Amino acid sequence: MSTATPGRGWLLRLVITFACAQSAVSMARPAVSYRALALGADEQAIGVITAVYALLPVLVAVPLGRRTDRGRCTPLLVVGVALITGGCALSGAAGSLPAMAAWSGVLGLGHLCFVIGAQSIVARRSAPEEHDRNFGHFTIGASLGQLVGPAAAGLLVSGHGGAMGPTSATALLAAGALAGFSYASLWRLEQRSPKGGVTAPGAARVRTKAAERTSVRAILRTRGVPAGIFMSLAVLSATDILTAYLPVVGEDRGIAPATVGLLLSLRAAATVACRLVMTPMIRLLGRTALMTVSCALAGLLCAGPALPVPVWALAPMLAVLGFCLGVGQPLSMTTVVRAAPEAARSTALALRLTGNRLGQVAAPAAAGLLAGLAGTAAPFAMLAVLLLASAATAARPGRAGPPPERAGRVPRGTGGPPAPSPAEHP
Repeated sequence: MSTATPGRGWLLRLVITFACAQSAVSMARPAVSYRALALGADEQAIGVITAVYALLPVLVAVPLGRRTDRGRCTPLLVVGVALITGGCALSGAAGSLPAMAAWSGVLGLGHLCFVIGAQSIVARRSAPEEHDRNFGHFTIGASLGQLVGPAAAGLLVSGHGGAMGPTSATALLAAGALAGFSYASLWRLEQRSPKGGVTAPGAARVRTKAAERTSVRAILRTRGVPAGIFMSLAVLSATDILTAYLPVVGEDRGIAPATVGLLLSLRAAATVACRLVMTPMIRLLGRTALMTVSCALAGLLCAGPALPVPVWALAPMLAVLGFCLGVGQPLSMTTVVRAAPEAARSTALALRLTGNRLGQVAAPAAAGLLAGLAGTAAPFAMLAVLLLASAATAARPGRAGPPPERAGRVPRGTGGPPAPSPAEHP
């Protein structure tokens, strides 16, 4: 049930918590690779460790979403932070590659638990007209983490050969400490009943039955949900592949690594700026037009890094690209939340995260294959096609949609009116 509340102190604390947790994860992921290299890993072993991080959570995402639909969200945040902290610290202490893979999976599972719980809190505590703004502010925490984490890992991981082992372990232990720090803001994030108690047992039973009646297949067939999942997958794949292949382009064209790092930071900063002005842009263009235009423009700009343009021209191109990519994640959350049945919103968000994880495995693999066959420009062409296809699917829900009764699919008396369809709000 949505329980919008006045004030946004809870949202600020959630953003701070997310920034700490995401910084720890973004710091740990490159440090895990450096630690594995110090233990003798080759490219194939690094790929396996990375795949375990992404694939293990896929197996439990939907059950976790179901559990959250039936109860509270905060326990998932607590468990998620604990798993992130433990995964980082134990990766730093691991002495073998199988252990590194196992703890990488724990780290990925912790991140998934945290994100499902946090997104569900935003969905429940925001009024329908606040979803776009609040999800936009929420994802600022992720952008800040992606901006700070890799830079911190680079500062702590130094040296080569034998020296990389202890420095990468230090970086992982520091990431674990940073994740643990996020516990400081995990208080009163979830609203209780007006009298300070928990939800009445009868209401909880009704909500549980409504959630269990909604199958995963029914959620995926709800108009708007597939479009939101695909947009999220496309935008996340673009961010990951851009981060992975811009250094390759820089190496081919003689661009210094420090300059490449600045370009990537510029992209991340533009994404943060986009999310700060999300609400005015929605008022100006409307949600559907903003999603469509941002994905289409991002698709066109993806060709920029592959073109032989000077660095001074590449910088504004990446800034605009980062700004456009900042739209997809928060608005895809809103699209999924509004389209899905109210009693199964957490499950729908979990399905969206499942699509993200699968994209994080499939997109880099496809990009690597294309790069080997056609050169470093091929992955950027693939991103352009992916984002343009996302723009086409984003435009579709805005033209028509099911009546509110069908979009919500919540029986009368089970927790308020059904969620509005994406077509009902600009």
